[in-house]
Amino acid sequence: MIATVLVANRGEIACRIFRTCRELGIRTVAVYADADGDALHTRVADEAVRLPGATPAETYLRADLIVKAALAAGADAVHPGYGFLSENADFARAVRDAGLVWIGPPPRAIEEMASKTRAKELMGIEPLGEVTEADLPVLVKAAAGGGGRGMRVVRRLEELGAALEGARAEAASAFGDGEVFVEPYVVDGRHVEVQILADTHGTVWALGTRDCSLQRRHQKVIEEAPAPGLSAGLERELHALAVRAARAVSYIGAGTVEFLVADGRAHFLEMNTRLQVEHPVTEAVFGLDLVAEQIRVAEGHALADAPPPVRGHAIEARLYAEDPARDWAPQTGTLHHLAVPEGVRLDTGYADGDGIGVHYDPMLAKVVAHAPTRGEALRRLAGALERAAVHGPVTNRDLLVRSLRHEEFAAARMDTGFYDRHLADLTAPAPDPHAPLAAALADAHGRSRFGGWRNLPSQPQVKRYAMAGEVHEVRYLHTRTGFTTETPGVRIVHVGARLVVLDVDGVRRRYEVARYSDEGAEGAEGAEVHVNADRLTALPRFSDPAAQHAPGSLLAPMPGTVVKVADGLVTGSSVRSGEPIVWLEAMKMQHRISAPTTGTLTALHAVPGQQVTVGALLAVVDPD
Repeated sequence: MIATVLVANRGEIACRIFRTCRELGIRTVAVYADADGDALHTRVADEAVRLPGATPAETYLRADLIVKAALAAGADAVHPGYGFLSENADFARAVRDAGLVWIGPPPRAIEEMASKTRAKELMGIEPLGEVTEADLPVLVKAAAGGGGRGMRVVRRLEELGAALEGARAEAASAFGDGEVFVEPYVVDGRHVEVQILADTHGTVWALGTRDCSLQRRHQKVIEEAPAPGLSAGLERELHALAVRAARAVSYIGAGTVEFLVADGRAHFLEMNTRLQVEHPVTEAVFGLDLVAEQIRVAEGHALADAPPPVRGHAIEARLYAEDPARDWAPQTGTLHHLAVPEGVRLDTGYADGDGIGVHYDPMLAKVVAHAPTRGEALRRLAGALERAAVHGPVTNRDLLVRSLRHEEFAAARMDTGFYDRHLADLTAPAPDPHAPLAAALADAHGRSRFGGWRNLPSQPQVKRYAMAGEVHEVRYLHTRTGFTTETPGVRIVHVGARLVVLDVDGVRRRYEVARYSDEGAEGAEGAEVHVNADRLTALPRFSDPAAQHAPGSLLAPMPGTVVKVADGLVTGSSVRSGEPIVWLEAMKMQHRISAPTTGTLTALHAVPGQQVTVGALLAVVDPD
């Protein structure tokens, strides 16, 4: 029996595995990089071992350090989680060679399937060789790993070289393996996968299907089980192909076989020899704990002859610290508060007050709803996300709510091109116009303890807030008898430091207000204010002219590392609008910063290897 498990991972998946281990009475050990010294997964584990260094290559991708940590902590088993070394056969061998139990598939199975090129050969599919115009569009793809990293869609032949170079660099950084390959790109297909669970006694379960079609940058955003709208024949075919793939490599443990479905046909993509991020939806509909099943299989227990029956429908949404309206730019800062209503599952690697850094994936949490029908699960999840408290950096929460309520998704007519078609509409600003007034009143109430009203009549108080990319100015009066406003159709019903109630055209509306300031002063300029689902920033009454940047300035959209400057680019170079100037690496992804206009490069401050903060001036293009 396994007594102590070290999880060779971080964040949400480490916390999730620790939860099951606690329920089973198993002692837990975390590993952490210097940037994760106070991360949640290190706090909830029974013990934690430092991996000296900051980047994944120095820490979570060092098999030798992780095995050493397991032995030092007295662990007798290692769970790899997902990402990092989870699909690295050499790591699995190193764990076994050290006398530890590997909670995963045999190294040979990882070797056969973890490389997508070898997996396709095993399934009788040849990758593209020399690419011609007739092959376009194609997909450049990392042979190892997953999560959308190391992937590029190529629609023009002249873009292929840059796509190969970028994919190799990103894959090497994320997985320690820069191998890439090229395959046909199936336009607007559905991404459907089958969960596999196999034991050491020859039993293989195909645990239904999942639809993961809603993706950005080839990384999944919303997943559900079972995949809706599949014919019984196609579902049987998917199950059979998945079981065939597992048996072909004598698979053991949990894994996932992924397909693109188009025109009623299944196209094999890959087999992931690990647990998937979206595994909770399968757990919900089958009533299983897949981590507990992984541990039982590793201990040699046999599965039943058949899996449990499917019950109901489950949908998962990934909450990211990113701005979908700004090319999915990742966000950093402090997660002040995260809470969801009862009735849904929350898997997260963060607690209130934790910092969101630049080194890792920007996923904050997964929110999962389970209900008897798809429509009920969809409604429950959208409602829970809408009511959730997500206080901190900009997130994709509004995008998730709108996606779940979109007619196309509700009718299960989505495909992998969903966001290509609908992103502009889904990210169009729609803030509550009365949120700034509620923020100003709540702040004034907080200050009123020190004497906010005046005996003599005065001009209205003025407050300015930035919200959804615009500046909003609000005016109110604070008298001996309370607050008043000249806003048409609005009557103030109640004002508190955390709750404001307004009567808007005869309808009472509640505004829950939370304020956070680095200076610790409520209402301070620059304070972050959350009013229901809207995020505001308190501004000075008058703007500072010194804060303006010259037209054509390229500012860093997120903190990160400059990994490349366009070849041959120097001050005085002519550039075209949209031409890439600088590449930044942040949260395991490379982000291209392009010229905002056609003109002349008059300043270039970015240097490869340079660490930059959000808003840092990278370059200036003087418009023609």
